[in-house]
Amino acid sequence: MQFVDEAVIDAEAGNGGDGCLSFHRARNLPKGGPDGGNGGNGGDVRLIGDAALNTLVDFRFQRRCRAANGRPGGSRERTGANGEALLVPVPVGTSIVDEETRTTIGEVRQSGETCLVARGGQRGFGNAHFKSSTNRAPRRTTPGRPGERRRLRLALQVIADVGLLGMPNAGKSTLISRASASRPKIADYPFTTLIPNLGVVRVGQDASFVMADVPGLIPGAAAGAGLGFRFLKHLSRTRLLLHLVDASPIDGRDPVAEAKGIEEELFAYSAAFRDRPIWMVATKMDVTGADSVAERLRAAFADRPWHAISAATGQGVDALLGAAMAHVSRHRERLAADAKFAAREAESARRMGADVLEHTYRPNQTGTRRRRPEPPDRGAAGVEVVYRRD
Repeated sequence: MQFVDEAVIDAEAGNGGDGCLSFHRARNLPKGGPDGGNGGNGGDVRLIGDAALNTLVDFRFQRRCRAANGRPGGSRERTGANGEALLVPVPVGTSIVDEETRTTIGEVRQSGETCLVARGGQRGFGNAHFKSSTNRAPRRTTPGRPGERRRLRLALQVIADVGLLGMPNAGKSTLISRASASRPKIADYPFTTLIPNLGVVRVGQDASFVMADVPGLIPGAAAGAGLGFRFLKHLSRTRLLLHLVDASPIDGRDPVAEAKGIEEELFAYSAAFRDRPIWMVATKMDVTGADSVAERLRAAFADRPWHAISAATGQGVDALLGAAMAHVSRHRERLAADAKFAAREAESARRMGADVLEHTYRPNQTGTRRRRPEPPDRGAAGVEVVYRRD
């Protein structure tokens, strides 16, 4: 299945039903009376979280989401039926942005959670609604109001506890394939990972966390190099970042300089990432000469937790996963018990969400708008004019 993490849809709520103009007369009621009923309310459009979905690819082919209209009122004060609400399933972790105002409407964070994106139109009133002691034969009715029409941008941000950050071929996919049942593509060339991968890591019988592997960054990603930072939004909801660094470069690259450059790109995307704990992880320690590089890396980032692993042989992997599980567990407990800490985390998430929204609407990764090529100048006689400078 194709992975699509952004889509634009048109949400159209149902219109309200019109009120009815009717008068009832019978043999025992020669003068009769008004009996026009009210219309029904239009149906809402709501998004609902579905844990079985992991992509927005369906919205590439079905972009219009329209709810049912309310039925008009009838005689004998019969009220029209309400329009049926439309429930649109989306993956868990989907945020909804109004394309016109560029404001976030809401997010779907749990399976079964709903978010109202377009409200149905209100019903119209029949003439029976307006009867009174001074107006016994009203001929007034009101039409149903139109439902809301919105163009929405859906942005999927995978929900994970631990995120993997690093250069291409740093060993991120190998680690997640060893730690979980996820089987991403693994090869010895850069940019093997083109889409985010999720894996559930089970450390004990009742202890587990979700790990996310995103395509690797390279220096210059902020200017559009490589895959840019299109997928960095998927790290915005993690509780811990593991920065994987290849301790056995074969082309003379400086791993320490590259690690610092990658983090500069990360903080250029959102300064709120500075609030996230980042652990340094030296990978491929089974290769000759990796020990010296790992020591340099440890000295350069002496203020951070540090691990050395080999995902191929399993060296240090269990210790890393156990420490990550302990950190995630402490974070969950503190969120539930410490209100001030929860408020700080919410503020950090708000700032990061604002940065994600800003990057979503950037003209392109280089920061300049694409211009359509101008048509050729054909001159007054319809002959194409070619300007050449010697």
